[in-house]
Amino acid sequence: MPAKTFTADAAQSANILLAEADKGAQAVHDLVTAYRANRRTGSANSKTRGEVRGNNKKIYKQKGTGNARHGDKRAPIFVGGGVVFGPRPRDYSKHVPKNVRKLALRRVLGDLVREETAKVLPSFSIADGKTKSFIAAVSADAEPKKVLIVAKSFDEKTYLSARNVAWAQLVTAESVNVEELLHANTVLLVEDALETLAKRTA
Repeated sequence: MPAKTFTADAAQSANILLAEADKGAQAVHDLVTAYRANRRTGSANSKTRGEVRGNNKKIYKQKGTGNARHGDKRAPIFVGGGVVFGPRPRDYSKHVPKNVRKLALRRVLGDLVREETAKVLPSFSIADGKTKSFIAAVSADAEPKKVLIVAKSFDEKTYLSARNVAWAQLVTAESVNVEELLHANTVLLVEDALETLAKRTA
């Protein structure tokens, strides 16, 4: 059965709440910013003069050499010395409230409806687990470019058939996020995913 365009009426029938075009833009921005910040490890590190290898011995006497006054060789002005105000390990993670997450998801789903880039499939499964079969099945309903397929779950054969297809991604309705929905040119929603999406937008 061919895919049907995901419309506002279909969303209402599935109890999926959609945001208007003038609401939720800031929520989407905040959530995507948090996703990207949370992926940062924050592990960049540099050593201060107290941490670099070496002793505290004065490199030469204070007076009589004609040179500037110096203490130990670990000072920042020397090669191999410490770093002044360098990066230190830190936590970049951001917390986004639950209601903001819901609003962002409603806004993105609403945009998919308005732009007619989402379609609904009765089911999606690749029984033989072959990449060729997967490409044929997806190409029948979407242009083979940045396709996101959302279902309640996928069997092992279906995952196996999609793993070598760079332009397609399989995501469960429970884990799909706003960034993935924004990145896709076409979103294929399997009917069993609608109930989960309804709960996430409620």
